[in-house]
Amino acid sequence: MTSDAQHLSAFLEAEAAEAGAARNTLLAYGRDLGDFMGWLAARGLCLESAAQGDIETYLVSCEAAGLARATRARRLSAIRQLYRFAYDEGWRTENPSLRLAGPGRSKALPKTLSLAEVEALLAAARAQGRSAGERSRNTCLMELLYATGMRVSELVGLPVAAARGDPRMLLVRGKGGKDRMVPLSSPARAALVDWLKLRDAAEEAARIAHRAAPSKYLFPGNGAEGHLTRQQFFHQLKALALAAGIAPGRVSPHVLRHAFATHLLEGGADLRAIQMMLGHADLSTTEIYTHVLDARLRDLVLTHHPLARKDDQ
Repeated sequence: MTSDAQHLSAFLEAEAAEAGAARNTLLAYGRDLGDFMGWLAARGLCLESAAQGDIETYLVSCEAAGLARATRARRLSAIRQLYRFAYDEGWRTENPSLRLAGPGRSKALPKTLSLAEVEALLAAARAQGRSAGERSRNTCLMELLYATGMRVSELVGLPVAAARGDPRMLLVRGKGGKDRMVPLSSPARAALVDWLKLRDAAEEAARIAHRAAPSKYLFPGNGAEGHLTRQQFFHQLKALALAAGIAPGRVSPHVLRHAFATHLLEGGADLRAIQMMLGHADLSTTEIYTHVLDARLRDLVLTHHPLARKDDQ
């Protein structure tokens, strides 16, 4: 009998080769399915012998452990993907996850920031840093993120070649290796030009002093990935939030992505254009921002209309 570890390895290899799954997606599959396999092993079960009832019991145990609804939905999704692969490959004659009902996802509206708060963050980026190069990098990161709505992994992994020549648009490689074009605002372009000058000068100095090879990334890093990591940018963003007088818990790269979409919609942008810039495969995913706008308009009426009654709020 093939071991569970071998089955998992084969599944992840297939996802990478055939589905074009991103590295972060594969890591998430590995974590979620590893937890499921560990739970099965503790009960004398394995992927080949588990039945529908066993998977249901596992999901109940996840809920009892206090896991969020979104986390449980993600784990069930990973299990479904694995067993679909198992059935297609022939090491399961049936799919035990086929009729399982998921917990669903939370319908909470995405968190966002006001325009004034975003401007405060951008001002903090221009002022915070130990050197002109660090301040320029921070400014470029923030301007690009807010101007394009990129995912943080897309931002930190941008190739420097995409930014050459003062482009009006950037080519971004998104989920599943899909490319899309995103326009740049004037402030983002100016920040990009300034950062490139300082970045290239620093690389040239390093090349002369240490014979260091040039980086292919717009935001080089010293780690194994070769570029600034998501975690490093996350911590930098928290520091900028503090400097801007905003609670750090309210600020994340994804919140800025939400702010980008919400502010565009408030400004009258077409929903399908926002979908294309965000890289959403389905328009229904983008439509959540209309609900954010509806909620803001409702709050505006209830708090500022002269005839709004307190018991309506």
